[in-house]
Amino acid sequence: MMKKNVCVSSVVVCAMVLALLWAEVGPMAEAATCNPLDLSPCLPAITNSSPPSTTCCQKLRQQKSCLCNYLKNPSLRQYINSPGARKVASSCAVAYPSC
Repeated sequence: MMKKNVCVSSVVVCAMVLALLWAEVGPMAEAATCNPLDLSPCLPAITNSSPPSTTCCQKLRQQKSCLCNYLKNPSLRQYINSPGARKVASSCAVAYPSC
C-alpha cells in the first residue's frame, strides 16, 4: 500500500511542477500548439516503470516538434532529458530529438 501512495504522490508532485512551469514559461513562441502540460498523460510512465498509455504516445507524437524547444528551456530540460522520458519516447516509437 505504501508503494502505491508513493507513486501517486510522485505523479501529483510532477503534475504540480509542470503546472507551475507552464505558468512561468507560457506557450512556446515558435508553435502555438506547444504546451508541455499536454504531456501530462506521460507522467506515470516517466516517473515509474509502467508502460506509456496510448494517450501518452499520441500526445508525444503531437508534441514531437516542440521537444527541442523544451530541451532549451532550463525549467523543462530536466524532465524532457530524464531517463524515464527517453524510455517513454522509445516505447512510443518517437525518435528522441538531437537538437
